[in-house]
Amino acid sequence: MLPGIKQFDLTGRVAVVTGGSKGLGEAIAAGLASAGADLVLVSRHAAEAEEAAGRIAADYGRRVIGVRADVSVPEDVSAMVDRGLEEFGRIDILVNNAGINVRGPIDELSLDEFRKVQAINVDGVWLCSRAVVPHMKQAGSGRIINLASTLGVVGLSNRTPYASSKGAVVQMTRALALELAPFGIMVNAICPGPFLTPMNVPIADDEQTKKFIVGAVALERWGRMEEIQGAAILLASDASSYMTGSLVTVDGGWTAR
Repeated sequence: MLPGIKQFDLTGRVAVVTGGSKGLGEAIAAGLASAGADLVLVSRHAAEAEEAAGRIAADYGRRVIGVRADVSVPEDVSAMVDRGLEEFGRIDILVNNAGINVRGPIDELSLDEFRKVQAINVDGVWLCSRAVVPHMKQAGSGRIINLASTLGVVGLSNRTPYASSKGAVVQMTRALALELAPFGIMVNAICPGPFLTPMNVPIADDEQTKKFIVGAVALERWGRMEEIQGAAILLASDASSYMTGSLVTVDGGWTAR
């Protein structure tokens, strides 16, 4: 008998989710907890991390801790991983979700604004991956899930910092997948389309945004938070054991056009 739905069971596994206190990060963390995983939720704000950890622990009956870390700071990343190993003794899954966005025409943006986006969205993914890889190599298995974006594969005006960063995440995913395959570590990316996250709330009521959602997205609506969970559970579990270097697009049909 084939294992079927049992492949999605995450019982006994530990996941680190950066940017896990709100938005897609919290939704992904909740999804992994629902499948049985224990969690390290990471945020730049300790109180937010601890509050989200408490909510998920109460909802799903898993062990969840909140940790403060800035993923662009190497010392914070090392401390984050050390805390996870101290608390749980293992890290099986890393979800590189932390990210920021700065919008605007290129001639109205500063180099500092551009670099700030790269520091979180690119450096942070690289630093967190580097920090967990030795432990995953020792275990002979692991899952790294990077949150890229549809803007890592298609363009959109006034998004040069964000699109550049997510294009880098796509290529980092592919390169790291090849590097880590011999060690049983799978590296994949989720490419979300337009989800109504806290990052997107400021532009949700803009008329141009509304026209874009209807004109570009086949389903003609924003994504709901729970609609990111299936892809995350898939990539975190044994159900994705023959997937590495893949981009899983969850975009309501945006990139199908």
